[in-house]
Amino acid sequence: MIVSAKTEYACIAILELATRHDSGEPVRIREIADAHGIPSRFLVQILLQLKSAGLVNSTRGAAGGYQLARDPSEITLGEVMSVVDSQSAAIRSYAEHPTRTAQILLKSWQDVARQERDMLSKISFADLVGALKEQGEEMYYI
Repeated sequence: MIVSAKTEYACIAILELATRHDSGEPVRIREIADAHGIPSRFLVQILLQLKSAGLVNSTRGAAGGYQLARDPSEITLGEVMSVVDSQSAAIRSYAEHPTRTAQILLKSWQDVARQERDMLSKISFADLVGALKEQGEEMYYI
């Protein structure tokens, strides 16, 4: 599975918003960008794309920022990834002559891609928030 930087940053941003969803407070772009080393200008573009897809809402002004438009349990990794990187679903053969061999390979790759999409559609951001909390509880500092 190949994940672009844009897709990773989008998932990081959604996960950050998901961890703060219960607070009801908008999260500033700068907070997310600084915490994860993401270029702010790039993150703005990503969040605008997520906003047009109905995944996030924005609030203007001094106390403004971004919030999830839906509950984290209703947003999946697969949904975010397909919004940000729509070309990832395109699997095709580059063979000039579509032989049976090339067709069998293509079908196999498409089957794997379908299973990957199915798995990603089962992982909600609420699941990921839970995993973050579990990981935080297991960490010991000396």
